[in-house]
Amino acid sequence: MFITCLDMEGVLVPEIWIAFSKASNIPELARTTRDEPDYNKLMNWRLGVLREHGLGLKEIQETIGTIDPLPGAREFLDELRRMTQVIIISDTFTQFAAPLMEKLGWPTLFCNSLDVGPEGEITGFRMRTEHSKLATVRALQSIGFDTIASGDSYNDLDMIRASRAGFLFKTTEKIRMDNPDLPAYEEFDELLEAIQKAMEA
Repeated sequence: MFITCLDMEGVLVPEIWIAFSKASNIPELARTTRDEPDYNKLMNWRLGVLREHGLGLKEIQETIGTIDPLPGAREFLDELRRMTQVIIISDTFTQFAAPLMEKLGWPTLFCNSLDVGPEGEITGFRMRTEHSKLATVRALQSIGFDTIASGDSYNDLDMIRASRAGFLFKTTEKIRMDNPDLPAYEEFDELLEAIQKAMEA
């Protein structure tokens, strides 16, 4: 049996932090895991920038409410879930994800959580487990599933390489060039076809 594991931001929806960077007019918040592979380092740095500017969960949620899935993402997910089970494995947080999951038809999401103070300030974050994407894929494999994985960033590479089939999707030119052995796609119909072929192989 197959389970397809997908990254969320950059694959199904726009990058939340890039959108918030534009909305808040703080260019440095546009850094993502495409730029910084160490997620803990990246998040601690982001929280420092938020504190510096006096911004909290409310402001980020207001921006998230304006974000729509990438064109074709909902249809892609609907079709993919007719073929196989799907889990979205993301380094985002439950407090960020709900509006986006609703727009995607409430797919299964494994993510993390934020620590939020009484005034809405984000005081910290709790990762579900270390190396959560790879750990999830390994756990699924340990109970008899074959995994197929796709993502766009450095923190997706482990789960992509650990899976029976793995694909880059809407990634950067640098990540594509650094991983020339991984098939890379830009359109949802291409990725859907690749997943279907992997399941039939």
